Amino acid sequence: MFQQTAGGVCAAKGFRSGGIHCGVKRGLPSGEGKSDLAMILSETECAAAATYTLNRVKAAPLYVTMDHLEDGVCRGVIANSGNANACAPEGHENALRMCAAAAKATGLQPADFAVASTGVIGQPLHVEAIEAGAPALVAALTADAAGSDAAVNAIMTTDTRKKETAVRLFLDGKPVSIGGIAKGSGMIHPNMGTMLCFITTDCAIIPALLQEALHEVVPRTFNRVTVDGDTSTNDMCLVLANGQAENTLIEWKDDNYSAFKEALGQVCRTLARGIAADGEGASRLITCKVNSARSEENAERLAKAVVGSSLVKAALYGSDANWGRVICAMGYSKAPFRPEYTDIAFASKVGEIAVCVQGTGLAFDEDRAKEILSQDEVEVRIELHEGEHYAECWGCDLTYEYVRINGDYRS
Repeated sequence: MFQQTAGGVCAAKGFRSGGIHCGVKRGLPSGEGKSDLAMILSETECAAAATYTLNRVKAAPLYVTMDHLEDGVCRGVIANSGNANACAPEGHENALRMCAAAAKATGLQPADFAVASTGVIGQPLHVEAIEAGAPALVAALTADAAGSDAAVNAIMTTDTRKKETAVRLFLDGKPVSIGGIAKGSGMIHPNMGTMLCFITTDCAIIPALLQEALHEVVPRTFNRVTVDGDTSTNDMCLVLANGQAENTLIEWKDDNYSAFKEALGQVCRTLARGIAADGEGASRLITCKVNSARSEENAERLAKAVVGSSLVKAALYGSDANWGRVICAMGYSKAPFRPEYTDIAFASKVGEIAVCVQGTGLAFDEDRAKEILSQDEVEVRIELHEGEHYAECWGCDLTYEYVRINGDYRS
């Protein structure tokens, strides 16, 4: 079992983090404006694992990180907001220059660092500002919650709230911590979304099993989030494990591996829900829960179709219990199910209301439904009565504010 704790990416032993403003967006001098440069650094070498966007177009930092993590080890990550360094002039060279700047400021090697960027696509990266700011960034690193908070604020773009969490579990009687920060608000769709996620742990685990755990967790967390149907060029989820908890090294898929994977899954699930709740312009988090399905894959496909439907999202923005849009989205999901067996209900913290039984609409209290759907978090609950499998996916409503934000995103 595991429990929530504080500290974000500094909850684990041996990690420092921080963030500063260096002027990635030209026009503001260093030190003035929103933080735009972050670093997470381990005292010792880490086992490293990562997943990346499945978009065919990938930003230069992803390719550099893939190369640097090929041996399964890493010491830290440097990341900027304000510019995606994707499809940009000299993008690969500039990603390498970011790693070199981090190395020079820390006395390490460029290959010791992963690199990430987020922001506008196609514009030249003001890498000179990052190089000039690297020494101040390293000087600002701390091993406490404030350091984690500074890092998460530095990677945010259109985010309105930070995504940060940490848990603690015990392996062989040793306390092991896993902490994470993430950014993501728009251009979010399964196969990840414009999200950067950095996770640290002091667990002792070999790189191969760390990678396997991450690959098992991501499809059931970050790949179940959708905001607007767009998959970014820059998505990355990076995990660093420095082994300072001194638990017995996890080399096999034993009970310790299962416990670690479960805790890692909880960290990723919390961050994924945070991304969905903070969708650009969103006023509420939408969770679709599909139960009693023939397979988990079918349940997931149905749930994704519901939370990804623009019509469902618009209806829930208006607190309209238009369940016809739900079953319609299920119908085009290409997942097999029997509509005549399907029950649908809406729920929130103030109650639940059934709107469809066995594929047929029920008479229900519209005012009560509106009350339920007016809450910050709402659920679409679907019973298929076909099997024993379950999945849930997360999204948000579609508001006027989403159009405003994305109408002038580059300004």
